[in-house]
Order: sequence, then C-alpha cells, then structure tokens
Amino acid sequence: MSSLWKQRPSESPGIPFTPGSRHEVVVVGAGLTGLATAYELARSGVDVALVERGGVGELASGSNTGKVSLLQGTTLSSLRSGHPASLVRAYVEANRDGFAWMTDTADRLGVPLTSRTAYTYAQGDEGRRSVVKEYDAAREAGLAVRLVDDAELREAAVPMVAAVALDDQRAVDPMQLLAALAGAFVAAGGTLHLGVHVRGVKVFPEPRVETDLGPLLASQVVVATGIPILDRGLYWAKVSGMRSACVSFTLTAPLPDGMYLSADEPTRSVRTILPGDGPSDVAQIVVGGAGHPVGRTASERAMLDELSQWAQQTLPVGEETHRWSAQDYVSHNRIPFIGAMPRSLGRVRFATGYAKWGLTNAPAAALRIVSELRGESWRDRPRWMTQIGTRLTMPADIAQGAVENAKVGLAAAKGWAAAEAEAVPVPQPAEGEGVVAQRGGRPVGISTTGGETRAVSAVCPHLGGVLEWNDLECTWDCPLHASRFTASGERIEGPASRGLRRVD
Repeated sequence: MSSLWKQRPSESPGIPFTPGSRHEVVVVGAGLTGLATAYELARSGVDVALVERGGVGELASGSNTGKVSLLQGTTLSSLRSGHPASLVRAYVEANRDGFAWMTDTADRLGVPLTSRTAYTYAQGDEGRRSVVKEYDAAREAGLAVRLVDDAELREAAVPMVAAVALDDQRAVDPMQLLAALAGAFVAAGGTLHLGVHVRGVKVFPEPRVETDLGPLLASQVVVATGIPILDRGLYWAKVSGMRSACVSFTLTAPLPDGMYLSADEPTRSVRTILPGDGPSDVAQIVVGGAGHPVGRTASERAMLDELSQWAQQTLPVGEETHRWSAQDYVSHNRIPFIGAMPRSLGRVRFATGYAKWGLTNAPAAALRIVSELRGESWRDRPRWMTQIGTRLTMPADIAQGAVENAKVGLAAAKGWAAAEAEAVPVPQPAEGEGVVAQRGGRPVGISTTGGETRAVSAVCPHLGGVLEWNDLECTWDCPLHASRFTASGERIEGPASRGLRRVD
C-alpha cells in the first residue's frame, strides 16, 4: 500500500550522519510540523539539523487528502459545545495563520495550489442538525460560511441533503510541498538526516538526541513526531490515536471541484484532483473514511473495501489506482498541544493532537514554536498563541478524557484475556494474516507476509498492551496508545521508543 502522492521518484537531499555533531536546534521528524519549523528557523540564520527515521513525509503528512481548509467537518461545533467562544475563535485564528503560511510558502517555493469550495454536508436528517450547528459555530468564530441552497445541493459531486460551505479554500499535493520544503531547508543551510532512528532525548546537563547511529547535541530540541516519543507530560494519555483510509480512482465523467466531508456517519471525505494539484496529468478523485481507533476494529481491510464499494456505487469512478491509510491524534479537549514539554527545563518543544487537520494546524504549531525559540515577547505574538497555550481544562475535557482512558483500560483487559485463551502451537497463518497466542503465559504474535512466517512478542513495549493484527497494512497495532510495528517487529510510530522482541 502506498499513498497516491508518493508516486514521484524521491530526490532526497539528506546527508550522511555525523555522530556527536552540535547544532543550535535539532528537530525530530520530517513531516509538515518538523519541516516547517526547521525551514523557518534556517531562513532566519539558525543552525538546524532535522532527523527522520524514514523519508520526508513518511507517515501522516504524506498520506492525507491534501485539503487546506478552515472548514473542518464538525470541528468548530464540537469545540464550542464544551468551550467558550473565545477559545474557538483562537483555534480559527491559529488555523488562519497556518493557512496563510501554506499559501505564501507554496507560492514562494513554486508549489501549485488550487482554489476550492469546502463543504461539510449531511447525508441524512441527523446530519442536518450537525450542519446547522457547524454553520452557527463557524459564523460566531468569524468565518464567512454559507448554507448551501437547493440548486448547489443538486449540482454537488456527492449526494447531500444539506451543507455548509466555505469558499476560496485550497487543495495541494502534500508530498510535492514537503519535498519542496526539504529542498528549501537544505538550501537555507539546514542539515537533513534521513533513515536515522531517534531513540530518546535527554535534557541534562545539555540537550542530547540519542539515535541508533550516535548522539546529536543541541541547545534546543523540537519533537515533531505525530505523538511525542517521550513520556514527559504523559501526552499519550491525553490524545487518542485514530486511523483512517483513502482510495483513489480515475474519473469516467467530470465532477465539480469541491472538497467534501460528511457531518454524519459513516464519514465520507471526497476530493477531486486536478492536474495542477496532483501527481499526474490525469483527473482523479480521492475518497476517504473508514476511521477507527488504532487496533480496535475486526478488519481494516473490510472497512476499506466497504469505502471503495461506496465510491463505485455513488460516484463516476473508473479504475482504482491507490489505497492507503494514515494515523493522526485527537486531543481529548479537541485543541492541539503545542509548546514546551514538561520537565524539560524549557529545552524541548513539541506539538500533537491535530485531529486530522494537520495542513493548517501543523504550520500554526511551527509558527508558535519558532516564535518561542527566537525569544519573541508574548506581546509581539498573535493573541491565539497565548490563548491556546493558557487555556483552562473544562469539565467536558475531563469527562472526555475519563471516557477515553476507560476505553484504554477495557482494551487492555480484553487483549490479555483473548491472548491467554489460545496457546501455541497454532496453524500457520495464511499470507497477510496474523494471530496472537500465548506461550508460557506471554502473548506471541505470529504472522505471514511475503511468504515468510515470523513470530514476535505481542506485548507493546510502551505500556504492555496486547497487539492486534492490522490486515490492511500487515502491521501489529497497539489498541492502548496507538504504537505500531512491522510484521518483523520494527517500530513504525507511536509513543513506543523501541521495537518488538523476535521470538524463535
């Protein structure tokens, strides 16, 4: 499985790693947050090194739908239901600055963006109420949204009974933007290291990034890894890991060039791709959905198959060209966490919890982190940076956190109970399948991929959750805090800092 956006040959500007080298700032993670932060710092003359386990845009940043929008499904009405209007306005202003950064930077780097209308739409009567609530919350927060009339509803690319719209939003090929950012960062004097696994960060007596090839020293460190790989602040307990999937098709007939996201379930995200904002000269369409908590569904493959079937029954699609999935993190209070990490002496900064809207939240986070690292006074910063950074925890946040952590506890209990119910030996799994059984009371994950059967410890090294087999991507996923591993046990993402132990 590979993202539609990753079909161009990679022209990596990375350089060989030198253990023990020293920089003013080390950034961990070459997604949009890390690249935007590193690029802005390098442009202002700061000595920056950026370290990435895989390649540029390896995970969520290179696998999204490419929607750059301030209308984000039902995000604003969800926020408003438990928070004051001032916080919702601050969230919108943060995303507005992120939107402006995206458009300005893309123009500077020669990356094409196309203007689109974004829609939050209703598939049925329950969705109508959600559409009206989103319209009210967006208007209150200062967005020039409008309710869609009957004529526009009939002309839309997807069947919908009501919708709120925001004009003049943007669509982008995210990997083209990320590749351009990486090249511009290196051209500005930055140091880019790809294929280097970061194992941890120490802050005393000085910041030190520990990697599998040796250390990097710095005055400041930025952890831009989707979810922090450090346990300081316990952010793995304050966010939930969510996966969603996409499938792309060729088109057999023209469609209006909008960006659509349903307000009701099952979630349907639709976006057409033009030659100006895609990887080829052929018009295509991306359909997204199949959202679920990491490691807590019976079959990821079945969910994506159902999404593909919906597209074939609903839209004028031809050949299926690509299918892929990605992971994002949702904070329990719906607002991203950005700033200095607790117990780091002010030497480590991070960002997480974009709730699938990283194309505006990530550059906003980068702007705040860069402002802090430059030592700018809070009086000189946009007001949203202070409002979001000093927000109060509301009763709704506490309740949501309690619910989510109760689900984590239930997933932990169910995982251990299921693993103990079956002992090895077990029948050899078929190609693409995996099973968990216990040997000597310890869960073991056995899978077959690429014609090879492997066994690994099925206990997540983070906090001991029993892993689940992901039959879409052939990975071991943790239902507790969303760490993921390859069939052979190598760490992919999540709060776990190491891989799985191989079992004979």
